[in-house]
Amino acid sequence: MNEFLERVKSLSPKQLLLLTVQQQKQLNALADKQREPIAIVGAGCRMPGGANDLDAYWELLSQGREGVREIGQDRWDMTRFYDADPARPGKMYAKRIGLLDQIDIFDAEFFGISPREADRMDPQQRLLLETCWQALEHAGHAPKDLVGSKTGVFIGICNADYANLRTALANTEGFETVTAYDGTGTTFSVAAGRISYMLGLKGPCFAVDTACSSSLVAMHVAAQSLHNRESNLALVGGVNLILDPVTSIIFSKANMLAPDGRCKTFDAKANGYVRGEGCGVVVLKRLSDALADGDRILALLRGSALNQDGHSQGLTAPNEKSQVQVIQDALKAAELEPDDIDYIEAHGTGTSLGDPIEMSAIATVFGKSARSRPLFVGSVKTNIGHTEAAAGLAGVLKVVAAMQHDAIPPHLNFSEPSPMINWDAVDVQIPRQSVPWLSDGKRRFAGVSAFGFGGSNAHVILEEAPEQPSPSVSSEPAAPCLLTVSAKSDKALQAQLGQFARHVMSRPELELQAFCHSANIGRNHFACRRAFVAASRAELLTQLEQAGQEFVAGSGSGRSRPLAFLFSGQGAQYVGMGRDLYESQPVFRAVIDECESALRELMPMALREVLWGQHEAELNQTRYTQPALFALELALVKQWESYGIVPELLLGHSVGEYAAACHAGVFSIADGLRLIAARGRLMVELCEAGTMCAVFAPATQLRHLIGDELSIAAYNGNQNTVLSGTFGAMTKLLPQLDAMQIRYQQLSVSHAFHSSMMAPMLEQFGQIARAIDYQPPRFTMISTLTGRVGGAALATAQYWIDHVSAPVRFTEAFEQLMQQGEPDLLEIGPGNTLLGMGRRILDETGLPAPQALPSLRRGQNDNAT
Repeated sequence: MNEFLERVKSLSPKQLLLLTVQQQKQLNALADKQREPIAIVGAGCRMPGGANDLDAYWELLSQGREGVREIGQDRWDMTRFYDADPARPGKMYAKRIGLLDQIDIFDAEFFGISPREADRMDPQQRLLLETCWQALEHAGHAPKDLVGSKTGVFIGICNADYANLRTALANTEGFETVTAYDGTGTTFSVAAGRISYMLGLKGPCFAVDTACSSSLVAMHVAAQSLHNRESNLALVGGVNLILDPVTSIIFSKANMLAPDGRCKTFDAKANGYVRGEGCGVVVLKRLSDALADGDRILALLRGSALNQDGHSQGLTAPNEKSQVQVIQDALKAAELEPDDIDYIEAHGTGTSLGDPIEMSAIATVFGKSARSRPLFVGSVKTNIGHTEAAAGLAGVLKVVAAMQHDAIPPHLNFSEPSPMINWDAVDVQIPRQSVPWLSDGKRRFAGVSAFGFGGSNAHVILEEAPEQPSPSVSSEPAAPCLLTVSAKSDKALQAQLGQFARHVMSRPELELQAFCHSANIGRNHFACRRAFVAASRAELLTQLEQAGQEFVAGSGSGRSRPLAFLFSGQGAQYVGMGRDLYESQPVFRAVIDECESALRELMPMALREVLWGQHEAELNQTRYTQPALFALELALVKQWESYGIVPELLLGHSVGEYAAACHAGVFSIADGLRLIAARGRLMVELCEAGTMCAVFAPATQLRHLIGDELSIAAYNGNQNTVLSGTFGAMTKLLPQLDAMQIRYQQLSVSHAFHSSMMAPMLEQFGQIARAIDYQPPRFTMISTLTGRVGGAALATAQYWIDHVSAPVRFTEAFEQLMQQGEPDLLEIGPGNTLLGMGRRILDETGLPAPQALPSLRRGQNDNAT
């Protein structure tokens, strides 16, 4: 594309006129793509002072705190290496560094790394893995969804301390200590490559070493990769850990370090910088893609530029002209004027040589005559020290956080302006206190500089995030939200619960639905899990805090089990079932409305009046009960599907089998409603009603007690048999059961279902059944008519005709279901009747108990259940 643009630029005006309209459109489109800003959609960091995420980083900066401390035994013995005299050989005169805490803790198992390999990995690699994962979760991108994607990885890294330590160990303890992992564990290219390998990424991947400008150079290159569509997503990182005293000794010999351990950038007392550790990662996307995907945008990378000092005063000396040029080039790339910039995050190391040169370069670009208001300039190095390869991203993250919080944080250690800087040349303000950073009707822009030890310079222009629509506030009543939390171990899960609780506590403005949605889909899910249901932030916070204090091991074996839907039969219904869902869930509501419309000509009362009317009598009338359960169960299935919960197995009890078959595609919703409405209507029109009774004894024990007027209507368990027939025959049987001390429960039903008393309706029902169009089921469906896996027989009219009067073989069907991979169970219906029967069958047979959950519970909020 660049070659094409350059070729077009060389055309004469006459040649340009000869370009077709289509060619001009293509050219404009290419130029627009070249200028498109890059969106920062996620960020992660580990910075000194306990700043282990972007929020904690901002807290440290906004409060004006330092993250610098004295070097302890966790790094090296300072009594051996310290001397205030810079001339002493083998000694350093600086005691303080911006150090991270607990760099020796690493969850190798989480990343699938063996303990032996982890032991030989540069801790910088470990830190990058952790921070990349954090940044992706912050962006709402579940790492598992990136496998095979054109996601690029661009890592700034320059510190070889760990490799030096490994080499020193081999020299002292013998080269027998060297393993294959010493190669992959200490190589810069692998620091980037391991991220792509771990996440399964297929985009460009490399490490960048330009010393102090490494991570900012990596950001520039990543933006180019996105513009050129080599990448569709980019992970840009910078890392620096100080594990070996050698480099600090080197910088002491060069008199580069501040003896008091403070970066006094732009101050009269500036006398060197403080070394610092850190890791920062940002997730980048083309703006158009971020907007299309509905990503939360933190800020925009509007433009960037790179150059080199070339032949300057010395190899490590800065070049003012190059600094001027790189800022001007970045402004040009961003299509901005100097007056557009509100703030410069300076390289600002705090040296008496570098600070005046950098401020002079800033004055040249942003001189007084060119500005309508003061330019704020600061340096994060006054807080955390110079994080070297991570320094550029440390500055970027500072600006991103400042834009998010509408404030420029204080620049520390500045009491007297340096006399070596010409302050009259530019209207600059160094913010000693936090300064409000409001838009004042214009877009906010900031520049970030990073100048490399070897002369490689980088400057990026950041722009505040575009206004995005706030999370849509539904006009529906507030529905409870589900929050899932998971980890690979119980210990990690407990830590995760604490982190979530702190996040919720610190955000009074938290939009619960958006937060739960992002947490649920923007993270990988692991075997150790907890789930919470809450209708408010306060309710969720209470649950999270209690879970953290009274921790119970997370459930989940990690074994994948199939999922079975169990469709409830008649008798489980109650007035009000599903009403919460209808009022709050559009998917559920659409199915109920569709069914109500189709039933208008099939039953005299409106479906919603049946479901949620004032009296239970109508709902318990068979002609209404059966269509109502059918509609409710189909609506529940569609609601579960909208959450991504899809079954592999289906089993329906009596009328529940109609909803199961409809979901399996055996017949359409309209045909299913015709069948079930006709079934209920014809049963009500029978002259003789009959009765039913659940007897808690084996069917084999009851067969010799029942005559021609009683039938076995359902095999609901080895000790649960349902009898159906005439009132007279049942009246004679019950005293015999009492005498035999057999328990029973008479059922509140209108007719003797699943018995020979249904025979008078079969011919008329058969006429309707034969007019229906049937298809084989698209799921594995266990038939309760046969007790076996159903197939082509389900797609026949005769199956549904026989279904009316034949017994329900639930025991056989349930046992057959559990042989299909021991599935987990979800009851589709008003309660947990089938789960209870299934649990008793499992107890009787000794089969392992699955996870078993209802869709609804009487007396509880439908959404919460």
